[in-house]
Amino acid sequence: MPFTLATWNINSVRLREGLVARLLTEEQPDVLCLQETKSPVEKLPVEAFEALGYTHRVARGQKGYNGVMILSKLPLEEAGAEDYAGLGHARHVAAKLENGVTIHNFYVPAGGDVPDRAVNEKFGQKLDYLTDMRDWAHAARPEKSILVGDLNIAPREDDVWSHKQLLKVVSHTPIEVEHLAQTQEAGAWVDVTRQDIPEGQLYSWWSYRARDWDAADKGRRLDHIWATPDISNAAHSSRILRPVRGWDQPSDHAPVFATFDL
Repeated sequence: MPFTLATWNINSVRLREGLVARLLTEEQPDVLCLQETKSPVEKLPVEAFEALGYTHRVARGQKGYNGVMILSKLPLEEAGAEDYAGLGHARHVAAKLENGVTIHNFYVPAGGDVPDRAVNEKFGQKLDYLTDMRDWAHAARPEKSILVGDLNIAPREDDVWSHKQLLKVVSHTPIEVEHLAQTQEAGAWVDVTRQDIPEGQLYSWWSYRARDWDAADKGRRLDHIWATPDISNAAHSSRILRPVRGWDQPSDHAPVFATFDL
């Protein structure tokens, strides 16, 4: 039975509850993974989502920062949460569907503004977080798994509006790209979005700073859907819903979708 999964950095689920409800109503994914919910679990606006049929969920949260949640029409059970790099942040939660697929929802640290861990602690935390993700994948050898989320790195040259101009900008520096590649290789993860859309510029984030983000189009592909090789060939219909970035009071991220015939 096919199911459609979406991932979206919502940048405050309580502030943008209406946008989440609109996406669920218009697109009706079976599973929606949210990042940067910025809410304690007990204050998440789940009633509105339950009314739309999303009666299953797992979440980790904290006041005002970070936070991850998996909403689902399909029954699921919690499959753990990790505190990589020992930050004490709500940045990961996992759930297992009845078909045996485990979904990992990640919000990787952004890393601050300066790509030098010697002067920017946040950048060091980002690299350490990715190293722990790599080590977990290497040890666990995940199977029948999907990894999604705001990984805060645009790895390919065509995942950013200007490879040359962003080489020294956090999210596209060579050291970040290498750390992400090591994480991907450790779990043999397949980048489902680029499996489906192998060529061309592709973005999921546009800065709030641009007066007209759509016209400037200085985007980056920071949001990802990966799958283990045993199920990656079942994935198809990948898409990024760019128009959502233009909704009223939007997140600076657009949702990313994929369908799995499993």
